[in-house]
Amino acid sequence: MVTDELHAQLRTYEGRAAVTSGVGKDLVNEPMIRHWCEAMGDTNPAYAGPDAVAPPTMLQAWTMGGLTGHTGRTAAQDELFALLDGAGYSSVVATDCEQEYVRPVRPGDRITFEAVIESVSERKTTKLGTGYFVTTRMDVRAGGRLAGTHRFRILKYAPRERRPKGTRPRPVINRDNAGFWEGVAAQRLLIQRCGGCGTLRLPWLPGCGSCGSPEWDTVEASGLGSVFSYVVMHHPPFPAFDPPFAVGLIELAEGVRFVSNVVGVPYDAVRIGMPVELEFLSVEGEFELPVFRGARGGDG
Repeated sequence: MVTDELHAQLRTYEGRAAVTSGVGKDLVNEPMIRHWCEAMGDTNPAYAGPDAVAPPTMLQAWTMGGLTGHTGRTAAQDELFALLDGAGYSSVVATDCEQEYVRPVRPGDRITFEAVIESVSERKTTKLGTGYFVTTRMDVRAGGRLAGTHRFRILKYAPRERRPKGTRPRPVINRDNAGFWEGVAAQRLLIQRCGGCGTLRLPWLPGCGSCGSPEWDTVEASGLGSVFSYVVMHHPPFPAFDPPFAVGLIELAEGVRFVSNVVGVPYDAVRIGMPVELEFLSVEGEFELPVFRGARGGDG
């Protein structure tokens, strides 16, 4: 389909309803407000007590459909996405959102909302690929009165072709971490130990976060640990890497944690609690990197 013709067809969806007569699954309530504030570290007294209001940035939370989705959803957005998919723009990434707050919502308010496909951009070229930005606007009401609007923008795009592999980035070495990289070059993973209170720390820092002492020495890690948490990297692509691959937050046997690649197992086989063991990866014969080899089938 010619690009101009496709864009003209996409624009016919502008102004069409995506959700009509949507109703929040829960009343505005104190437990959700409390959990939000704890997660965000927000101690504003306006969000607690008999006259509490909900944090404005919770606006979208009251409209979430959960695993079963929204009521009142129309076919328009699915049709729009199917049109883009059919033209080769099958990948999607959320890019940004805008919220406008008209008035506060309070515990006990019933939330209703409508959503409309507000705009479809002309074709744009980004670092991810070429595609179209689709903006949806949601009007959120509390007790029938407008409380705010939420604009959510995504990019539907065709991924760029992968470039040939490039050179892996070199470690950034400075006066605070030079000793660590000297140890890695000798295939030793060194952990700082505070000279004042004995607290171990990794990555290296110029002073102790527990007692503030600038004095320290090192202990060598045994190399044993487990996956405390992990992510699988898909985007953005980088010439020196071949996604998808797993990046783990490794809890070492000594109790400190370290971010590195998990190797030796498929990316989708990495699990929290998986035992791992340190090894060193030689990069182009020029420098070493500490990585952790996972045990197939291990679950801690």
